Amino acid sequence: MWNQVYNPFGSVALSTVAAAIPVVTLLVLIATNKVKAHIAALIALVAANLVAILLFTMPAGLSLRASVLGAVTGFFPIGWIVLNVIFMYRLTVATSRFETLQQAIGSVTPDRRLQLLLIAFAFGAFFEGASGFGTPVAVTGAMLIGLGFSPLAASGLSLIANTAPVAYGALGTPIAGLASVTGLDPYVLGAMVGRQLPFFSLLVPFWLIWAFAGFRGMIQIWPAILVCGISFAIPQYVISNYVNPWIVDVGASLICMACLLGFFRIWRPKVVWQSPALRARDDSAASRPPAPAAPTTPPTRAQVWSSLVPWIIVCVVLLIWGTGGFKSAVNAWATWNYPVPDLHNLINKVPPVAPRPTPEGAVFSFTWLSYTGTGMLIAAIVSGFIMGFSPGKMIAEYGRTLRVCAYSLITISAMLAIGTLTRLSGLDATLGIAFAGTGFLYPFFGTLLGWLGVALTGSDTSSNVLFGNLQKITAEQLQAQGLTGVTPVLMAAANSSGGVMGKMIDAQSIVVASTATNWFGQEGTILRFVFWHSIALACLVGVLVMLQAYVHPFTALVLP
Repeated sequence: MWNQVYNPFGSVALSTVAAAIPVVTLLVLIATNKVKAHIAALIALVAANLVAILLFTMPAGLSLRASVLGAVTGFFPIGWIVLNVIFMYRLTVATSRFETLQQAIGSVTPDRRLQLLLIAFAFGAFFEGASGFGTPVAVTGAMLIGLGFSPLAASGLSLIANTAPVAYGALGTPIAGLASVTGLDPYVLGAMVGRQLPFFSLLVPFWLIWAFAGFRGMIQIWPAILVCGISFAIPQYVISNYVNPWIVDVGASLICMACLLGFFRIWRPKVVWQSPALRARDDSAASRPPAPAAPTTPPTRAQVWSSLVPWIIVCVVLLIWGTGGFKSAVNAWATWNYPVPDLHNLINKVPPVAPRPTPEGAVFSFTWLSYTGTGMLIAAIVSGFIMGFSPGKMIAEYGRTLRVCAYSLITISAMLAIGTLTRLSGLDATLGIAFAGTGFLYPFFGTLLGWLGVALTGSDTSSNVLFGNLQKITAEQLQAQGLTGVTPVLMAAANSSGGVMGKMIDAQSIVVASTATNWFGQEGTILRFVFWHSIALACLVGVLVMLQAYVHPFTALVLP
C-alpha cells in the first residue's frame, strides 16, 4: 500500500511546479508544431512517469501499471468512438451522400457564418448531448471541411463551439460523475450548472462568429446569433432546473436547430459571407482542399432524405445507447471487469484530498456493448448495408480507416495514460491544493481548477471525478472561515462549468479535430488558435462564479 504524496519538497510552490512538468511538456511540444502529437504525448508520458517515480515517490511498478491502464482506457471508449465516427463518415463520403448533405445544408443558407451556427453550435450540441466523448467535434469538423471550410477554421471553430453543452454531454454523464464523488443531489448540481452555463450559451455563438469573421462580420448577423443563443440558453436553463440534467443538451439543441431553420426562412443578412477561411490570416490556406463545386441542380428531396438516413440512424442508435436503462440492461451481461493486479486498491488518497485514507480503485471495465463507439459501429454497419456496401467492402474501408487514424489513436491512448497516471500518483491533487490556497479568490481559481482538469484529462466527467470532492471540502473549509457564499454546490458546479472551456485545448479533442478534418500533423497550429479563447472564456466563468459567491443579485442564483 502506497500513500499519495502531495508536497514532496515541503514547499507548495516547488511541488506545484514539479507536478506541472508533464502537462507543460505536452503543451509546449504540441504548440511548437515541430513535434508530432503522438510523439509529444509519448514524451510527456515518459516525463509523467519520471516525475511520479523520482519526485513523488510512487513505486515504479505502480506507475507503469497506471500508465498501461490509462492507455487501454484511452482506446476504450475514446479512441473507439473516434475510429467508428470516422468510419461512418468515410462510408457516406464514398457514396456521395455526404456531399449531398453538404449541398442541402448549403441550400439552407449560403452564408458561412450561419452555417457555423447551425452545424458547429446547434448540430454539435445535439451530438454532445447524445454521445459526447469527441463525437461532436468529429462530426461537425468533417461536415465543415466538406463544405469547403479551411482545416484551421473547421477544426478550431468546432472546438470553440463545443463548450457550453459539454457539462451535460453524453446524457448528463459529467453531472452523474460529480454527484457520485460529492454525495450531492445530481438534480441540484445540474440545476446549479444550469444557472451558470446559459450565460455562456448566449455568449459563445457571438464569440464563435467573431473568431471566424471578425467584429464587423459578427455584427452583420447579430439577429441570427441572438436567436441561436437565446433558443439554446433558455431551454438549457428550463430543462436543467425544472426537468432533469440528463436530456438538457438534446432538448435545447433540437429547439435551437428548429428556431434557426425557421428564422433563416424569414431573414437574410444584407452581406452574404461566402469565404470558408478565417477572417484573420489563415496559415492553413495553402493546404486547404478545394471547396466542392457548386451543383448545377440542387439535390432532390429524395436525395436529401437519402443523405440524412445514415445520420438519423446514428441519432436513434446513440440516443438508445445513452439511456441508463439500456446501459443497465446490457452491462448486466456484457461487461468484463478486470481489477489491475498489483495496482487495484494499493494506492491511498489521503487528507486533504480525502477526509481519511481511501484506496484508489484500478479496474478496467470492458463494457463492450454499451460503449458509444459500439453504437456508432452498429449504426455505421446498418447504414453501410442501406447504402449498398457489401460486407467485404465495409471491412476493406474499415482497414483504411484504421490506417488513417493510427497516429491519432496512439495520441489518445497516451493522453489517457498521462491523465490516469497523474490522478493515481497525486500530481493532479497537488495542483488542486495549490488552487485551494487562494482564499477569498477561490471561486475564481476553483473554476480554473475545473478548466485545468479537463485540459489534462480531456473529459469534464473525469475532471469532476478528480476534483469534485476537493471542491466540496474546500468550500466547507472556506465557509467555516466566514466565506459563507462559497457553498459546496456552487463550487462543485463551477468545477463542471469551468471545465467545459478546457475542452477545446485538451490534446484528445485537438487530435479528434485534426483527424476529422484530415489535417494531420497540425495539432500545434490548432492549439495556438484556440488556446487564448479557452483561457479567456474560462476566466469569464470564474468571474461569474465570484459574482455568484459574493455579489447580489447573482447570489440569488446559488442553490443551497
